[in-house]
Amino acid sequence: MLTVNDLMTVIPNTVTPSSTLRQVIELMKTQACRQLPVLVGGKLVGIITDRDVRLVMNSPLILHGRWQDEEILDTVTAEDCMTPDPLTITPQMPAYQAANVLSIYKFGALPVVDEGVLVGIITVTDFLNYFANQQPETIDQID
Repeated sequence: MLTVNDLMTVIPNTVTPSSTLRQVIELMKTQACRQLPVLVGGKLVGIITDRDVRLVMNSPLILHGRWQDEEILDTVTAEDCMTPDPLTITPQMPAYQAANVLSIYKFGALPVVDEGVLVGIITVTDFLNYFANQQPETIDQID
């Protein structure tokens, strides 16, 4: 049976609660990722996504001028906009169950934790890559 361990990204990029939005965005750009687990002393405390960042930078609730973007990038932290205590899964979970959780909650990723330690992250992209790499079965044509 296909498990989360078979598909997940092992040892994902992470940030700390004190990481600034500028640092978060830079890591997301350089590592081509959209979700980052937030760790304190190796313990998962949250997850920050590109959507979280966009909501802060383009919030319809807080009007600000573009000239203030630089200040926001350097003063708002991951802790200010992350999802605290995110839902997690284990590496042994069947992959179809993880896909179901992603679908039900409309999440882009789930941190993978084993005995309290972050060991990976599984994303919708991991599932897409898995299926994209499958070879189509040969089907005999019926004439």
